[in-house]
Amino acid sequence: MKPTVATKHRRASRATGITVLVLLALVLGGWWQRQAMYDWLRLYNYTPSTTAAQLATDGTMTDYARHVYYVNHPELKERSSFSSFCSTGTEQTVVLGCYKGGQRGIYLLQVTNAELAGIQQVTAAHEMLHAAYERLDSGERQRVDSLLEDYYHNQLTDETIKQTIEDYKKTEPNDLVNEMHSIFGTQIATLPTELNEYYKQYFTDRSKVTGYYGSYEQAFTSRQQQIKQSDTQLNSWKTQIDQLEADVKSQQADLQDRRNTLNRYKANGDAEAYNNGVDGFNAAVVSYNTNVTRLQNLIADYNRLVEQRNSIAFEERQLVQSLSSSGIQQQ
Repeated sequence: MKPTVATKHRRASRATGITVLVLLALVLGGWWQRQAMYDWLRLYNYTPSTTAAQLATDGTMTDYARHVYYVNHPELKERSSFSSFCSTGTEQTVVLGCYKGGQRGIYLLQVTNAELAGIQQVTAAHEMLHAAYERLDSGERQRVDSLLEDYYHNQLTDETIKQTIEDYKKTEPNDLVNEMHSIFGTQIATLPTELNEYYKQYFTDRSKVTGYYGSYEQAFTSRQQQIKQSDTQLNSWKTQIDQLEADVKSQQADLQDRRNTLNRYKANGDAEAYNNGVDGFNAAVVSYNTNVTRLQNLIADYNRLVEQRNSIAFEERQLVQSLSSSGIQQQ
């Protein structure tokens, strides 16, 4: 009887061991596939809005990029409700979109200004890249981070983007490389070969995305350049005006002294001294009148340029107000 009992006990133990292994394998398999399971749940019965889907098409997102984008249920929000989903930035920035970590959502600001056409496509791609970056395994992330850092430190020449990164160093220092990942991929047309190859998994034609960026960015940069040029000219003219005003004031005082002297000569009946002083006085008057005319013309030019400069600045403010603050940033 003992051998029989012992045999049955061993078989039961073996069966229990197999069951435990199977359950463990299922648990490990489920843990390993947790992202796929989460994605499946997020995409189950999900249909993107026509606008959100069009942004993906316009941005030439690959099937994988669309998958990541749609898992986050991208939504476009009007300015009145946008701040409920994304922080509204600072006095120097305006947020155009945001990605909620953990694949919990992408929100985009709805922009209707025709001069800013393309800004939504770039923002959608920018936020999708944040979600994609979060999915990178440790080895791939380390490789990509190294490529991004190397490009930033050794090859980046665009001053606007350099300044953007400097701003992120202050506002989001812990996510700096993550931001580079989205910025470089959507705003820089020519990248090193390895980075360019890396971004091909997200875009079938990345040049279209960077083209959108260049187009709407020009609406700002062209005005900013005109304002800068105007300010330089105005500063130069202001220096000339100040100098001419000082010269005219000095000449005016000199003319008054000469006139008083001539009047004394005339009152004293000194015709010779009077006549000798007339030519010099008249020459001084001509010089004075010439400088007054120059000053008046320069002031008129200055005022006209101020009006033009302020008109351009007003246009820029209107563009900014169509977004909501005084700069451009995605989170």
